[in-house]
Amino acid sequence: MTTGPQQRPAKHSVTLRGHRTSISLEPEFWQEFRRIAAQRNQTLNGLAIEIDESRGDIGLASAIRVFVLNALKSDGINSVP
Repeated sequence: MTTGPQQRPAKHSVTLRGHRTSISLEPEFWQEFRRIAAQRNQTLNGLAIEIDESRGDIGLASAIRVFVLNALKSDGINSVP
């Protein structure tokens, strides 16, 4: 498998139940996270809250990455060239 140039994680702020927090994800994960939220008619904050509530003891950024990966796998989507 070949991959393109790696980009540094980008920080974005989200609000979880009235609390602002920053999440660092690679641009590809942000792109897919936004796409999934739009597909589900959810805001990024709403989807982040859903993931936050079920993540257990792993970090939020890791939980989002796993969520995105599982969503792509279950959709049969391969959006990475």
